[in-house]
Amino acid sequence: MSQRLDYQKQSPELLKKLVEFSLLTHKSSIEQSIRDLVNIRASQMNGCAFCVDMHIKEATIHGERPLRLHHVAIWHESQLFNPRERAALEWTEVLTQLPAKGVPDDIYERVRTQLSEKEIVDLTYDIMAINAWNRISVGFRSVPGTGDKAYGLDKAGLS
Repeated sequence: MSQRLDYQKQSPELLKKLVEFSLLTHKSSIEQSIRDLVNIRASQMNGCAFCVDMHIKEATIHGERPLRLHHVAIWHESQLFNPRERAALEWTEVLTQLPAKGVPDDIYERVRTQLSEKEIVDLTYDIMAINAWNRISVGFRSVPGTGDKAYGLDKAGLS
């Protein structure tokens, strides 16, 4: 499949603001390792090949272990994630596929046991950002790997 159109050229002002928003989330209270897991999980759920590819390469560059990357899709059953990471992944899933009746109290309470109020808010913004990127990449069929050199992802050695 090829990319449908070049969204970067069509609305550069909006793209610039989305990039700025995304870069701000990198300064949040949420550690990089959790942001990597969140980006991968949301992208898996949304079927975003471009973003799954990109964020696995980023996580590899950040030092994430290969087995944990394979286990993101099965984190519910995996023993490789600590309670804080599990809370972040659960929050990612519920906000990526919002239930018809909203976020259940039991999920919110579990997340609150692992994250501070500020961290929950910051994580929510992280989830919002990756979901925005997933939607634009899925909608316009961004091709996995096409931005590797530009984004420095070739350093992951996963081509």
